[in-house]
Amino acid sequence: MVDFEVVSLPAADHVDVGQTAPDFTRPLVNGEYWENVDLSDLTDEGPVLLGFHSMDGAFPATYFWKEMKARDWIDQVQVVGVSISDPYAHKQLLRERGLVDEPVALFSDPTNEIAEAYGIVNRLDGMAGIEEPRPALYLLDRDREVQFVWVAEDWPDFPDYDETEAAIERL
Repeated sequence: MVDFEVVSLPAADHVDVGQTAPDFTRPLVNGEYWENVDLSDLTDEGPVLLGFHSMDGAFPATYFWKEMKARDWIDQVQVVGVSISDPYAHKQLLRERGLVDEPVALFSDPTNEIAEAYGIVNRLDGMAGIEEPRPALYLLDRDREVQFVWVAEDWPDFPDYDETEAAIERL
């Protein structure tokens, strides 16, 4: 028995394919440390799959990282997460998902400003003043141009991972 309701999210006026993804600077957490990093610094190194997800510890975040690892995307493209969780929670998520030694990282955005810039804010039902990014994937090239996007229409909702994989292979 499922212990949650599927909630339809309002339409989102989000960054889309062909547009330049907004740049930002936030703490980027990996298996060893964290430091402030610009998204553009990452895309200068190569394509980035930017995955927005719920707070660390919530089941959608767990499934997101499990799928990233299982599909070996982390060997094909820089996989970077974004959530409202703090760097300590990100470190814990990396440990729990067995990603400490993998080339993945997570941006910490407790104010949810990145989701605001991308047009994917999810205001949580029944939690006044609390918001997080709605689940979304953005595949960015070296110029931060969006090559593929998926944005959740429901909560919870998960991307078509096969479609995402095909977009990564087209890069």
